[in-house]
Amino acid sequence: MDWGALGSEVIVTAVLCIPLGLSVWALLDCARRPAWAWSLAGRSRVAWLVAILCGVLLVPAGLAVSLTYLLWTRPAVAAAEDGDFPHTAGSRRRPS
Repeated sequence: MDWGALGSEVIVTAVLCIPLGLSVWALLDCARRPAWAWSLAGRSRVAWLVAILCGVLLVPAGLAVSLTYLLWTRPAVAAAEDGDFPHTAGSRRRPS
């Protein structure tokens, strides 16, 4: 058995699974957030679900879409879900 070839195949497989893993993580996180949090954040859950699902078919695009969701959209929706309303789209702070 050629251990060098096996090692390189394991590394290639692991690297190719990273985009799929990120897409699955983004998809599950997107689906589990409540609809009201998406509304408060001014984002569209359906649009993100469709984008992530389509991105799975095109690996580079899927990686970009999933990372965009996880780095920018997810924190905004999570903040709205936690009651952090100043980060929502179109909201204004009240004067103190």
